[in-house]
Order: sequence, then structure tokens, then C-alpha cells
Amino acid sequence: MTTHLYLVRHAIAGARGPAWPDDSLRALTPKGAARMRLITERLADRGVSVTRVLSSPLVRARQTADIVAAAWMARPRVEVLEELAPGSTPSRVARALASLPLDGPPALVGHEPDLGRLAAWLIGADAAIPFKNGGVARVDLEGGLSAGGGRLVWLLTPKMVIDG
Repeated sequence: MTTHLYLVRHAIAGARGPAWPDDSLRALTPKGAARMRLITERLADRGVSVTRVLSSPLVRARQTADIVAAAWMARPRVEVLEELAPGSTPSRVARALASLPLDGPPALVGHEPDLGRLAAWLIGADAAIPFKNGGVARVDLEGGLSAGGGRLVWLLTPKMVIDG
């Protein structure tokens, strides 16, 4: 059985610096939130759907996850997955996912460069796959989460979704 896994990089957030001394609290910008709503609406219109949204605990990722969940009629619940926080490893994320019941395609909302490393690990690539803010990828998994056990079906930048 094939499982679709959607990887989503958080949308555009406020710039690092004195305004955000605690990086974990950086929020989405109004432009970032608006672009992410448009991206998820367009993906939903094209038949993409998820049954679960798992997010990094950082504010910008949780806000993005809320936008992602709102795009679908079923309104999947947003759950924090600590392993999606910056600095985690692909194998830790895979172990955490394997412990969860997945009754359909999940969306994982995270950060760079970790999301790119996870994508590369899943498909057996040597180098991280770069994600733009608001970028989305679909990886198909055959028979579970393992290094090299997935296939990258598509990787979309926000511009491709919005302008396409």
C-alpha cells in the first residue's frame, strides 16, 4: 500500500533579529499567511487532501499548520510533533511517525534545512532537497518509513502554485 506524505515548509515569517529575541516565537507575516492560504486552497482544488497535520512546535510552523488544516473540508486536527523542531534527524522523525496511527495522508510542517534532509533521507538522495518558504512536496512511501523507501512525486515552490 502506498502512503502519500506531504512535506510543507512554514510560510514567510518575521525576520530574525532584535524584534524576535526568541526565535521559537517568530510569527508569520501577513503576506506569508496570505500566500500560504492561497497555496493550500490551490492544492485542495487540485485534489490534494490530508487527514492529519503534524507540526513543529515553533509558532511559525504551528500557524502554517493551522492554515494547511483549514484548507480541507474535513478540517484535520493540528498536532505538535516535537521531532519536527529544528535540529531533529530524519530517523527521529520517522520513528515518531511510525508510532502514530495514520489513517490517510499526513502533512508534516517544518523548517529548513531539516525538512530538506528528511525529504532526501526518504528518497535516498545524497543531498538535501531545498524548500522555499511555503513550499510543498509529496513523497510516496511503499510499505513504511525507511531511508530510501520513498519516491519524490513532486516538489512545488509557492510561485509554481500561485502562478501556475
